[in-house]
Amino acid sequence: MSSRIVSASTTVAAPPEVVFAILADPRQHPRIDGSGTLQGRVSGPERLAKGAEFGMDMKMFGLPYKIRNRVVEFEEDRRIAWRHFGGHRWRYELEPADGGTRVTESFDYSRYNAVWTKFIEVTGFPGRNQRGIEETLVRLRAAAESDAARSGEGG
Repeated sequence: MSSRIVSASTTVAAPPEVVFAILADPRQHPRIDGSGTLQGRVSGPERLAKGAEFGMDMKMFGLPYKIRNRVVEFEEDRRIAWRHFGGHRWRYELEPADGGTRVTESFDYSRYNAVWTKFIEVTGFPGRNQRGIEETLVRLRAAAESDAARSGEGG
C-alpha cells in the first residue's frame, strides 16, 4: 500500500449489500460521517453509480463551503470511491467476512505531484483524515448493524 494512502478497517455484522446501500446513498453520508465536516445538506441522485455526481455542504476550520463529488470507482456491494476537484479519492472496499463484512475506508492522495503531496502532509490532512476514517467506521458499523437488524439481514 502506498504511503500516500491512509486507511482503516473494521468488521460489520451485516452483509455487504446492507453496508453498500448506506455508502451508495449520499443522503446517508451525514449519518456515518466521523470527520465532523459534513453539514447534512446533500444534492444528487438517491443512489450512486459510476460517473454520478453529488454535492454536500461542508465545514472545516469553522468555514462553510460546498463540494461536488464524482463517483470514479464502483463495483456493486464491493467498492465505491469518489473524488472532487482535487486528485484524492475517498474509497470504501467491502469483502464478505465471517459474521458479516470487512470494510476498509481509505483517503488516497497518491495521484498528487510532490508539491501538492507536501501541502497535504504539512497541513496535517493524513492524520486528521485517519481519525475521521476511524470514527466513520464506528458510525458505519452501528448504522449497518442497525439496518440489518431492522430488516432481518444480520451478518
